[in-house]
Amino acid sequence: MTAASRPQAAENLHQAMSKARSGVIGVVLLSIVLNVLLLTGSVYMMMVYDEVLPSHSIPTLVGLLLMATAIYLFQGYFSVLRSKILNEIAASVDLEMAPRIQKAISYLSVRGHNALEAMLPVRDADQIRSFLASPAPAALIDLPWIIVFLAFVTLLHVWLGVAVLIGALIMIGLTVLNAKLTAQGLRELTSTSASRSAMAEANRRHAETVRALGMDGRINDEWLSVNARHVALQRHFAQLSGVLGGVSKGFRQFLQSAVLTVGALLVIRGEASGGIIFASSMLSARALGPLDQAIAHWRGFAQARDAWRRLDTLLSRLPEPAQATKLPAPHRKLSVESLTLGPPSAQEVTLRNVSFALDAGDGLGIIGPSGSGKSTLSRALTGIWDARAGSVRLDGAAITQWHPDDLGRHVGYLPQDVQLFEGTVAQNIARFDPEASSEQIVAAAQAANAHELILRLPRGYDTPVGTDGLALSGGQRQRIALARAFFGDPFLIVLDEPNANLDSEGDVALLRAIHGARERGAIVIVVAHRPAVVEALSHVLFLRDGQARDFGASRDVLARILAPNRPTPVTTAVSA
Repeated sequence: MTAASRPQAAENLHQAMSKARSGVIGVVLLSIVLNVLLLTGSVYMMMVYDEVLPSHSIPTLVGLLLMATAIYLFQGYFSVLRSKILNEIAASVDLEMAPRIQKAISYLSVRGHNALEAMLPVRDADQIRSFLASPAPAALIDLPWIIVFLAFVTLLHVWLGVAVLIGALIMIGLTVLNAKLTAQGLRELTSTSASRSAMAEANRRHAETVRALGMDGRINDEWLSVNARHVALQRHFAQLSGVLGGVSKGFRQFLQSAVLTVGALLVIRGEASGGIIFASSMLSARALGPLDQAIAHWRGFAQARDAWRRLDTLLSRLPEPAQATKLPAPHRKLSVESLTLGPPSAQEVTLRNVSFALDAGDGLGIIGPSGSGKSTLSRALTGIWDARAGSVRLDGAAITQWHPDDLGRHVGYLPQDVQLFEGTVAQNIARFDPEASSEQIVAAAQAANAHELILRLPRGYDTPVGTDGLALSGGQRQRIALARAFFGDPFLIVLDEPNANLDSEGDVALLRAIHGARERGAIVIVVAHRPAVVEALSHVLFLRDGQARDFGASRDVLARILAPNRPTPVTTAVSA
């Protein structure tokens, strides 16, 4: 990563963590207190064996018990408090990252990544949040205390310290072995989990097509194959985790017995007291406890680490719109200058060196055979895809000089694949603007000649459209999306196959909407294959093989295209 991109990355994940710095400091301080309090059991046992039993002092025993009880109560309270702070840190980091995560999803989707890749940032953020809220961070913070507990054991006797040190080295070896055995496999497990979820979602979305075409069995077999691979990987890692966890637990128990044995030999030789035997056994367990916890939580740590790296890399590449000077609303001209571009996910270009200009009130019909670049051009005009060369300008300013949200207020767009969002008809028309008034929503519907259609819905403008608008027919979705494109009286309106799902009544309504928008001074651009729509516009752009073959007044261009020496009639052109 370059030095220039690192500050931007710092504004993402690193800044999210830095804002939780006070919480992290609190967790570290509580961990220090908790680890000091963990010495209570060892000290209590040593005092009982070395002081109370030889003296037979009941008051001393009761006093020691009361002090230990008070310390254990504080220990429990601090443990709960540390867990609560970790949960708060996880929630705050997630909320801090959420806006950038959402932008990352849009960024990946617009640039041609599939659903699996586009939704990966959400899963990565969930993985990081789950890890931060788990006991794993506390276990990692406690790891340095191995040295402290080892020092206490060594103070009791050097040979006890040697025994615990050997045990610690073996436990560290088990942790490193766990890391090496799981590193690559966990990435594969993450990939198969995402593939499995994406395939299941795709099957759900296309269930009607699958059923109608008799593809149930084959699609089910494909999903079962991915699912079997995922389950096999899960089983493998569960077994590996069980083996390493069992070995770790068994070794810890053995080590306690080994320390007791060393302590007993020291007592026999008169080099230690009986209390030291039991105290050293408990201290050895405390010393190796963080390592045992690290092994138990290693899978979550490795997954969170990989998720962090992926997010850090992605968000550092994510362009952050500059705080540009606000430009006045465009109202005069659209100019396209030597525009060249293609799908962001592909190297080749699908549109080359296209140039034209339109004035306020003009209407442009974009026609041409399939694959000629019509939809590509519509995405460039609305700023969805960035130009590789050339520019799109509104009133002389390149559309890249606007912040995307500001540009969107001046643009109306109806994609070929109509997309409505979960909510009401009114919310979809208003582009989910909470400040949109009822008058603005109704005006947009009337401009699109969809008002009467909406009133015939069960709850009118308050009718829920359902997921992806499935509660409506194709024609209803297209008319409502057209109203959304007209919302706010945008200066530039781009309609990609707006009459694909319309009946004759819808066609008439569309033509009236186009005329109305042009009369108020908007520029309307329509990707279409029906002559009736094209003839209602002032200009025509004919594309073929990604290049502008003709541009001019509608009647003149159509006459040239329909001439005998031009075999590609407008009636056969379909959307690219």
